[in-house]
This record gives sequence, structure tokens and C-alpha cells, in this order.
Amino acid sequence: MQGLINRAIHFFLADTYGQQVWADIVRDAGLERHAFEAMLNYEDATTEALLVSASARLALPQAMLLEDLGTYLVSQSALEPVRRLLRFGGETFLEFLFSLEDLPDRARLAVPDLVLPELRLSEDAADGYRLDCRGDWPAAFYILQGLLRAMADDYGALVLLEPLEERPDGGLLGVRLLDTAFSAGRSFSLKGPLA
Repeated sequence: MQGLINRAIHFFLADTYGQQVWADIVRDAGLERHAFEAMLNYEDATTEALLVSASARLALPQAMLLEDLGTYLVSQSALEPVRRLLRFGGETFLEFLFSLEDLPDRARLAVPDLVLPELRLSEDAADGYRLDCRGDWPAAFYILQGLLRAMADDYGALVLLEPLEERPDGGLLGVRLLDTAFSAGRSFSLKGPLA
């Protein structure tokens, strides 16, 4: 597993639940390391042990923790580069949604070794869209749900997300855009913050 993922899990859990809870999760997982290097690779079993331990310690389903992680990746000011990478997908949430198929390639420009799941968007007859997420790590499907919820808020759109199918390689997510201008959303400029 890419160290960037383990590092994101670390900061999410420590920021949200506290350093002591993070230390307890690491101990319960049987791990000696409390921190991860973003550019190193780790055994998949390390990530799975962290998630199992966090789920048990916090009495929350893994899917919920991972969805919260996806929201965290977009909403934390310290992770503004992630938000910027996503916002380059378009001026509206709908444009962003259509740009998701290109996200793995855009992410590799920033982190060449990062492997994101394949995303395929199709229109649904029921006045919505279907987003198919396929990859080697099924947990990415839940992170994607949280990320999309946070991005909808970021754009000021009201969106209904519904998991339609969960599979060992990902899942299928129903996306209905109820209101493109539900709220003001967060400001964003391609120029970035001025120094």
C-alpha cells in the first residue's frame, strides 16, 4: 500500500480522535510504527490491520470511517493541494463529475507511484449518473463516497449519493444532482492563494 494512504489514515484518525486514540489503534493493530513515509510502500496487511483496529476501537464500521476519511481529505485546510487537484476538474460539480475518469492520470502528475481506482461515469435512465469504481483496494469505494460528498458541498451542490453495488474490486455509486446552486460553496481560483 502506498504510504500516502497510511499517512492519510494516520492524520485523519489523530486529528479527529486524538493522538492517544491513534497510539491505541497502532498498539491494538500490533504495529510498532506510529508514522508513515508518504513515498514509501507498505504491506497491505499493515493498512488492513490499522482499519480493523480503528473500527474496533471506535466502534464504527470500516465503511463509515473510510467515508469520513474521504471527507477529511477535501475539507481540511492542511490538505488544500488535494482539494485543488480535484477542483481543477471543472467550474461546476457536474463538470467535476465528468472529469473523474481523468483523476488517476492527474493524480499521477503529482505523485507518480500513486495508483487510484479506475473511475467510469455513465448516465442513468433515472435522471442521474452511475459512477463505477474498480481497483485493487475495495476500500477506495468508500473513500470516494466521502470525497464526493465533500466536493458537492465545496461546489455548493445538493447531491444524493447511493451505493448501488459493492464488489471485491470496488463498487457502483448512484449520483443524483438535485440542485446545482443549493448553497454558495467555497471560493476557488485557478491562480491559487496569493502570497
